[in-house]
Amino acid sequence: MTASPDALRQAPLYRVLHALAKGETSSEALTGACLAAIARDGHLNAWTWVDAAGALAAARASDDRRAEGKPLGRLDGVPIAVNDNFDVAGMPTGLGLPGHPGLAEHDAHVVRRLRGAGAVFLGKTSIDEAAFGTVGRNPHHGDVRNPVLPDRAAGGSSAGAAAAVAAGHAVAALGADTLGAARIPAAFCGLVAHKPTFGELSCRGLAAGLRRLDCPGLITRTVQDAALLLPVLAGYDAGDPRSRKRRVPLSPPDWVPGELKAGVVADLAALGVDAAVVENFSAVMARVAPVFGSALPVALDVAPLDVAATRRAALLLMEAEILAAHEHRLDGASTRLRWLLDFASRKTAADFARADRRLDEHVIQVRRLFEQFDVLLLPTTASPPPAWGADEPANLADLTALASLAGCPALSLPLPGGLGLQLVGAPGSDLRLLELGQVIAAVADTGE
Repeated sequence: MTASPDALRQAPLYRVLHALAKGETSSEALTGACLAAIARDGHLNAWTWVDAAGALAAARASDDRRAEGKPLGRLDGVPIAVNDNFDVAGMPTGLGLPGHPGLAEHDAHVVRRLRGAGAVFLGKTSIDEAAFGTVGRNPHHGDVRNPVLPDRAAGGSSAGAAAAVAAGHAVAALGADTLGAARIPAAFCGLVAHKPTFGELSCRGLAAGLRRLDCPGLITRTVQDAALLLPVLAGYDAGDPRSRKRRVPLSPPDWVPGELKAGVVADLAALGVDAAVVENFSAVMARVAPVFGSALPVALDVAPLDVAATRRAALLLMEAEILAAHEHRLDGASTRLRWLLDFASRKTAADFARADRRLDEHVIQVRRLFEQFDVLLLPTTASPPPAWGADEPANLADLTALASLAGCPALSLPLPGGLGLQLVGAPGSDLRLLELGQVIAAVADTGE
């Protein structure tokens, strides 16, 4: 039995793994189909660097290992896309900035774990300038187009990663998620994204946006795919000062159907959420209500969190971090980015301390919220995908930021029209969140 490589490049990861294991296709054929699609879809501007020769060589090596019955690991032969702010040995880490930074000498920690599992790296995907944006806009390399909704923005900053998976250029993608940068483009492009608990995945080799919040993000076609990738990537890294070292594994998915308490925001409109998003979310909640049985959702007043103001405090810290970490690469940066970084340079040490303390307070407040419920349900974005070329909405990342600012895991499920349903759990509850996400995706018919 054979499987079409052109069909498999658009299939879920679990289907691809089965096809490779059963010999229904070869990694070389699948990788070749992905590379052909990348070449055909140049108008999407999803890629900044494609290593066709290296990918095909890695695919052939994978096929040889499988022929000998010695696959390297769980992902042997699977074509993967990598965001252009992760180091991949032998490829440039562009960070969406002008100029050529040279080739990375080492893999980022999570890239090394993927390579150790046998993944085939196709190249690097486009991001917003300095990974600072939410719509996939880049003045140096061009904006990323949305392959699912061509007249709408692709989201950002992991725009190219989401576009690449949605277009069938790769089976899955490694994105980055500081304040929603993987979840927003995943929603806009009809995909799943998982931002793990902060510290569960190492950020060594990820170009800093804001180290306090930076997190690798998984962009996949299904929740099951994200659950397959997470254990490959997770693990303590002594080279990352924020890596979590614990004596026990991630909390098991020990929820009891019908007893799990869900929290929902009582008044989304008061948070500036678009009316169409509110209506869509209400309809989805009505469909998923049976999952929670008699444990009715808890209506929450999250206004005291003032997520928008806390996100702005985080942006100030992010501007300062980008300036400190990447100042040597900012020649030729856009007027917009320069203005943002100049704003940070005029602030005082006390201003940054106040911003940092505000983020600490947010962590404590969210911990208290999770004393009332097991999972928080809310839309992924405050508005639908903006029109192509339109101004970037100021509040687009407010709902994703709620989880990021507290270090919580968050899972975004796709909904029609470029919208998303977001599940947020307490730190360490990633496996529970992923299992619950699979149930909700089936009940709500999210289209993942």
